Amino acid sequence: MIQFDLRALENFKIRNFQASLRHTIFFIGLIRSISIHLHSPALKLAYLRLFQQALIIFFLLEPICNFTQVKKNRIMYRMMNLKIFAFVVLWGLSSLTVYGQMTVTDHRDAAFTEFGYRQGTAYRTASGKPGPSYWQNGADYLLEVSLDEENHVIKGSVTITYRNNSPESLDFLWLLLEQNRFTPESRGTLTTPVQGDRYSGDIDGGFKISNVIAQVVGRNRPVSSEYLISDTRMQVTLAEPIPANGGQATVSMDFEFKIPERGMDRMGRLDVEDGTIYSIAQWYPKVAVFDDVTGWNTDPYLGAGEFYLGYGDFEYKVTVPYDHIVVGSGELMNPNQVLTREQQRRMRQASESDERVYIISPEEITDYANTRPKQEGMLTWHFKINNSRDVAFASSKAFIWDAARINLPSGKKAMAQSAYPKESDGQDAWGRSTEYSKASVEHYSEMWYEYPYPVAVNVASNVAGMEYPGLNFCGYRAKGQSLWGVTDHEFGHNWFPMIVGTDERRHAWMDEGFNTFINYYSYLAFNDGEYTNNLKQTRRYTGWLTNPDREPTATHPDRTQSNNLGMVAYYKPALGMIMLREYILGPERFDKAFRSYIKTWAYKHPQPTDFFNHMENVSGENLDWFWKGWFYSNANIDLAINGVYPYGSNYVVSLSNHGELPMPVLLEVTYEDGEKERKMLPVEIWFKGNQWNHLLRADKKVVAVEIDPDKVITDINSGNDKWPSELYK
Repeated sequence: MIQFDLRALENFKIRNFQASLRHTIFFIGLIRSISIHLHSPALKLAYLRLFQQALIIFFLLEPICNFTQVKKNRIMYRMMNLKIFAFVVLWGLSSLTVYGQMTVTDHRDAAFTEFGYRQGTAYRTASGKPGPSYWQNGADYLLEVSLDEENHVIKGSVTITYRNNSPESLDFLWLLLEQNRFTPESRGTLTTPVQGDRYSGDIDGGFKISNVIAQVVGRNRPVSSEYLISDTRMQVTLAEPIPANGGQATVSMDFEFKIPERGMDRMGRLDVEDGTIYSIAQWYPKVAVFDDVTGWNTDPYLGAGEFYLGYGDFEYKVTVPYDHIVVGSGELMNPNQVLTREQQRRMRQASESDERVYIISPEEITDYANTRPKQEGMLTWHFKINNSRDVAFASSKAFIWDAARINLPSGKKAMAQSAYPKESDGQDAWGRSTEYSKASVEHYSEMWYEYPYPVAVNVASNVAGMEYPGLNFCGYRAKGQSLWGVTDHEFGHNWFPMIVGTDERRHAWMDEGFNTFINYYSYLAFNDGEYTNNLKQTRRYTGWLTNPDREPTATHPDRTQSNNLGMVAYYKPALGMIMLREYILGPERFDKAFRSYIKTWAYKHPQPTDFFNHMENVSGENLDWFWKGWFYSNANIDLAINGVYPYGSNYVVSLSNHGELPMPVLLEVTYEDGEKERKMLPVEIWFKGNQWNHLLRADKKVVAVEIDPDKVITDINSGNDKWPSELYK
């Protein structure tokens, strides 16, 4: 009975010790949590002392008070030693925990750490290039469709030849059916706000698919008609896998859909006095991208997120009523069949003219007898474009049609064309569209990379602005600078994402942002600055940059709040590129790196890290701090001059960095005799903290110093950029 009680007592002591450990660990966590939110070192110290007193009570006082009894029991004696050992360990841990929280850490520490996983692979190198094992699948398309003008229906067939260059065999293909967005139950419809937005669309459409046939290329291969449709995606399963490393398969099917009037501001139809303008896009089943990053890219087509498409050759035939004119991506292959002799002559004249030439003049819009090769039935227009990621076209009997030559740096020629109704005509409106188109394409070809397509067509539409390879839809009411701006922007998209094939669905900033950036220089070049662009006046945007509801540039466009999308996808990344070119790297280094990036990734699929790596390797600059701070966070810039102080025969300029994003510091120094001098301090001055004293060597009196005198960086507090401050000057 007595022995039983002693064991019970020992068990009680063990349980008591275990409970003490649990309580102590709990208290360490509690004290740590509280101390994080305490800014006073005295309070932190008080918590440390309180905690350590608790340790004394839990671990030392009770064993010491019972030392005689403990000595008599070997188990209890060992328990006491263990308690003392635990006390020492936990005392040290508590000190580290609390005093660690008292350590002053500079918030610059995180700004310069390595950004993300950017090591190279066999597919994508650390220098930002396609690797030795880089692969990319592709598809060629044969399309034949007809337009039912009475019912607003497109009906036709497609044959896709798919090339599997990947290192794995493929049991199925994923296709994109974007017209399925225009149904009542589509994900895009169900995620559209009740009040609607820019990406609202009709809901009485969608694809009707039939006669699906899929087969691996080769003799006597089995055929499959198995497929399933999920929202805007279609999975076609083959009877046998497509072999890796060059295997091919064909997929063919018939399809039809009703042309939406409101097509999410990317396609649609517009009624004008002389007929209907059909702006046709997302009009055929197309293969989704299969890549080394995600595998099959099957994000649904919702709204803000645009497109991620592979490359291939397209040949398409569009059959329309005889009185329609069709313009489309690529070269018109049968002008002899669809144009009169006079129109063919005018087309040849336009190909040699820097001024616009009418193919169909305003007076000829409804003169079908003299402007159409036949007077009844249907006509088939045949187009072809190679190494493209998509095709679009427009059809109407209401078009004015004009054209002019585009002169490319290599000596090659292309043709700018415009198609628009009489409602859009006028020298202050679409009468200058071809002039704008020609100037835009020539500028981008000269500054960045040569335009690859035979035509650049601008179509007046109920679409405010949307780009496709070699063809735009722009607002038919646009005039003057508004028309120049939208035309230039949409043609700029031929570089991003048509030539450089980025993933618009996920990384909108890599096409919209880059394009908005290059648009700035196109504005400056057009007619020696006929129209203005204030993008370089970056501080106009600090209101949004300090808005608590702002979102990082890297936010997925479909997850970005509608009122933030313009800044997140367009302007903030463009501002970042302006700062990179005009302030951080300088035009020479930036232009060499950016041109190299475009050339290296032309007709390929770069990821954000490929862009970051390539720009760094060509420019020779570690920009981790900039990519991380500007593109992947809401960090802001706030550089400050604390004061300027005599130091012997020189001066000390005391600087602070109050923002989350470090920056090089460009100082403009003004001397007593009026002379000005600029000095650039590198970003590395902030490596060790937020304060820096710069020794300004001068042999004359300094009367003023200013940070970023041209106001290129988005410094959110201009009031601390000057010495002496305006208040006391």
